[in-house]
Amino acid sequence: MHSLQSIIAGLVVFGIVVFIHELGHYLAARWRGVQVTVFSIGFGPALTSWKDRAGTRWQISLLPLGGYVKLHGFENRPDAPREEGDENAFNRKSVLSRAIVTVAGPVFNFLLTILLFVVLLSCFGRPEARPDIGTLAPDGAAMKAGLQVGDEIQRLNGHHILSIGDIQAQVAAHPGEVMKIGFLRKGQAGELPVTLDRIQQGGHDVGRLGVGFAVSHSAPLPVYKAVPAAIGQTWDMCGNMLEGIWQIITGQRSARQLSGTIGIIHMSGQAVDYGVASALGFVALLSLNLGLLNLFPVPMLDGGHLLFYACEAIRGRPLSERTQGYALQAGLFLVAALFIFSTVNDLRGLGVFHWLFAHGG
Repeated sequence: MHSLQSIIAGLVVFGIVVFIHELGHYLAARWRGVQVTVFSIGFGPALTSWKDRAGTRWQISLLPLGGYVKLHGFENRPDAPREEGDENAFNRKSVLSRAIVTVAGPVFNFLLTILLFVVLLSCFGRPEARPDIGTLAPDGAAMKAGLQVGDEIQRLNGHHILSIGDIQAQVAAHPGEVMKIGFLRKGQAGELPVTLDRIQQGGHDVGRLGVGFAVSHSAPLPVYKAVPAAIGQTWDMCGNMLEGIWQIITGQRSARQLSGTIGIIHMSGQAVDYGVASALGFVALLSLNLGLLNLFPVPMLDGGHLLFYACEAIRGRPLSERTQGYALQAGLFLVAALFIFSTVNDLRGLGVFHWLFAHGG
């Protein structure tokens, strides 16, 4: 029953972030005079739907793994023959209007993140999770290697750490392996090789360092201070995410840390279990991830469409239909491959493959 509640909570959290993203597209489309024909949370057959006065069909669909808005004329090129009654078509709008509608989804995700950080900072204060070792597990990997309480972990295998979560993710991805831990002890830098513990979690092996980190909360901030602090925190987290993605691309960290929709829903449910502050923080992080990743210049994503519009603005005409077609096919392949890879990671993390092998034959 508890697992079912976590799944439902995860779906609700994921649905909220997707709804805000699509709401950005929807409101921008209405502002720029584009007809929105469908606003859907989820994919596949509609479970329930209704139509508003503007002619938009709102629906909740069977597969709660995302959502979309369908814009009149989005599928057609701007230089396609004009048809009667299509003045509200997306493809008839200026490059600026189309860019505004496209970028509004990620922008709304960033705004949601900032708003949630303002709420967290003004109600709960700023959580200050320092990479300082607060406790050592008896006979754990860190204690055996010689790390001490008070050591500040700064680098893993020569790479600068991004956050406490970064340490946890990298350690978990290398069970039983030797990892060089760079630290600061009483102002002196040092480095020790640590053979990570190997433990079973969710039916598969994960690495464990055997340390607890010091976490504290600052006093709640007044709103006028919380707003700039929230903007700064959002900016810093964007930088950390981009650095983490670059490290995965360049092989500096394991790609097994990538999570897909299933993993996100699972983590959302877990975050809700830890209380209001944890749930709000996770929604903010998820919203920021969705907004940032959608701005990547990959066809099929918002950033890819923005790249097309930038080329159109520079050239004075759209890219050829053939060029856009090839680019969209490549983007579809890349997004599908990433979806499959991240889903495999999710299923592996949940122990599904271990269960199948254990019960196979």
